Amino acid sequence: MTPHSRRLLKVCASALFVLLLAGVTYQGVATALERRTFKYPGRLVPVGDHQLHIYCIGTGTPTTVLEAPALGFSGSWSLVQNELAKDVRVCAYDRAGLGWSEASERPFNPRRIPEELEALLLGAGETAPYLLVGDGLGAAYVTEFAGLYPVEAAGLVLLDAPQRAEFASGAVVRRPSPSPWLARIGVLRVARLFSGDTAALPGPPTGAVRAFSTRPDHLTRAAQEIRQLDAIVARAAATTLPAELPVRRFESPDARPLLAAPAQADQVTRLVQEAIRDFRAHP
Repeated sequence: MTPHSRRLLKVCASALFVLLLAGVTYQGVATALERRTFKYPGRLVPVGDHQLHIYCIGTGTPTTVLEAPALGFSGSWSLVQNELAKDVRVCAYDRAGLGWSEASERPFNPRRIPEELEALLLGAGETAPYLLVGDGLGAAYVTEFAGLYPVEAAGLVLLDAPQRAEFASGAVVRRPSPSPWLARIGVLRVARLFSGDTAALPGPPTGAVRAFSTRPDHLTRAAQEIRQLDAIVARAAATTLPAELPVRRFESPDARPLLAAPAQADQVTRLVQEAIRDFRAHP
């Protein structure tokens, strides 16, 4: 290597270091500001060694519980939750380490998700039976919940539920594992790679969803779920549900995030409202 090449390499390395440092600083400052700006709308309830965030509004039975998709959290449900709350008690929450919920000190284990949800609903004083609504990965979790706690389940609404066959064919696209690192150096925030579909959400949730889509802690926890998608979906597929449990399914016609598209969110809302009416007609 010539002296000129070595000098050029050193200049490039120095420039890269400065850019990385600037990105990390930018991400850190922005995250700190967002923590103060976007306060959790619900409350934190102790579940073992950590607290989970739950946000419930409205009145009426059955209590409707919303389980977010991969990378999602309670704010993702804003379009659906606000409309449902006109006629029913509806709760959205954040799984451990996602959104406003604390992460457990124990290693991530998706088997605990349904158990922690049951403990959260009990601790929050919410009344069973629950109409369980899950989107994507959330559909697998609520299916497991209904299998573990059949007496508490009033019905299932499964949105874009992943199937085991999709994994065998490679149809399920996983988020790239570098995303938490790209978030730490500010690349995701600048490029808005994961936050471009939030404009349709009403009011404050837009900012919160955009913020968490670039948060390293949120993305790190989400990546742990995505790495275990196969096992999570396999357990849901093997879950035995009560024969009399009503189950409704909805498949999105395109690849847009289901809960951020108003037209699709309206379809989801109507589907859940149908399930609520059926429950009330045949309690």
